[in-house]
Amino acid sequence: MTTRSASPRKELLLERAYQYALEHGLADMSLRPLAAAIGSSPRVLLFLFGSKDGLVSELLAKARRDELAFLAEATAGQASGVAAAVAATWQWLAADQVRPLLTLWTEAYARSLAEPDGPWSGFAARSVADWLDVLGPGPSAGRAGKSGADEADRTLALSVLRGCLLDLLATGDAERVGAAVARYTDLIAGGRPGRSVEANE
Repeated sequence: MTTRSASPRKELLLERAYQYALEHGLADMSLRPLAAAIGSSPRVLLFLFGSKDGLVSELLAKARRDELAFLAEATAGQASGVAAAVAATWQWLAADQVRPLLTLWTEAYARSLAEPDGPWSGFAARSVADWLDVLGPGPSAGRAGKSGADEADRTLALSVLRGCLLDLLATGDAERVGAAVARYTDLIAGGRPGRSVEANE
């Protein structure tokens, strides 16, 4: 779908709309209350983004960019291997300050499965590829240069992280869920059981 080219006004409103989405979610977002909250009008938002779906698409793209930037920072300088990547990634996932972003990510992931033809289209599949890349250097799953065993290892690690993230978002029990992640990293690293992997260690 077509959207207007970038402008300082558009970037400002996109940032404000993004902060609004982090607080309120996207599922029931309506242009009128959104516009009132960010100091704009539905007419201006439609002019800048083309449609509500166009705005949602740009919000999801921004969420994905932020997520990848945060994950890259969290895993930078870590030891190589899936176990180290899982531990570093979980430390970021469990941090309180990223909870709104991850709640938004979870909503978008689920909506992309239920509404594959809407603005959410492909979000879940792109997220899988993104996270597989984070968990191992080089091309993501299914591309040349990655062995079947390594792809399977990263896929299993992603499944553990995704499941534990959903558990954490549902319960807020960082200690219990972090202990499960630590148990998993010990198992794949072949080491001894360690303490839980929690936020801000």
